[in-house]
Amino acid sequence: MSISASQPLPQSSDSAAGTAGSVTDRLVEANRQYAAKFTDPGMDARPVQRVAIVACMDARLDLHEALGLELGDCHTIRNAGGVVTDDIIRSLTISQRALGTRSVVLIHHTGCGLLNLTEDFRHELEEEVGQRPSWAVEAFKDLDADVRQSMQRVRTSPFLLHRDDVRGFIFDVTTGLLREVEPRS
Repeated sequence: MSISASQPLPQSSDSAAGTAGSVTDRLVEANRQYAAKFTDPGMDARPVQRVAIVACMDARLDLHEALGLELGDCHTIRNAGGVVTDDIIRSLTISQRALGTRSVVLIHHTGCGLLNLTEDFRHELEEEVGQRPSWAVEAFKDLDADVRQSMQRVRTSPFLLHRDDVRGFIFDVTTGLLREVEPRS
C-alpha cells in the first residue's frame, strides 16, 4: 500500500514547455538574481513587532501579505497544521528568551490537509517503509478545538516567559479573512 500523494502535482508552464532544470535549480537561479540586487538592510534578528506567528505550512497562506507585515517584523514558525508541538515550543522559547518576542499568534486555516488524516497515516507509513515514525500526525477534525488546544499548549509551557498574549485564528482560504477563536473559559 502506498500512502504517497495520489494526485499528480500541477506542472508549471516552464516544465510543461520542457525547460531544463529542477525546481531547486530554478530557485537557486532566482536567488542569484535576488542577490545581485540585494543590499543588507542592517536589521537585527529581533523581530520589530516582538511577535511570533505559528501557522500551517500550506502554500496558500501568504502570512506577511495577509497580516500587513514587513521583513523583520515577526518570527514565522510553520509546520503541517500549525500545530503546537514540542519543536514549536522549542522555537517559541528561543524566540522569546533569546530574541525578545512577547506575543504569540496561532493561525490554522480552512481546507487544511490535516482535517482528512488520522493517526492511521503513521501505521500505513510503518507498513510501507518498515519503520514507525517517532512523531504524531496531530490530525484533527475540528479547527476551533485544535486552535484552542494549541493556545493551551503555549499558555501552559513552563519554558515560555510570555504566555498572556496568545491568540488563535482560523484563516479562510477562500476569503482571506481571519476569524478569532476564543480560548476555553
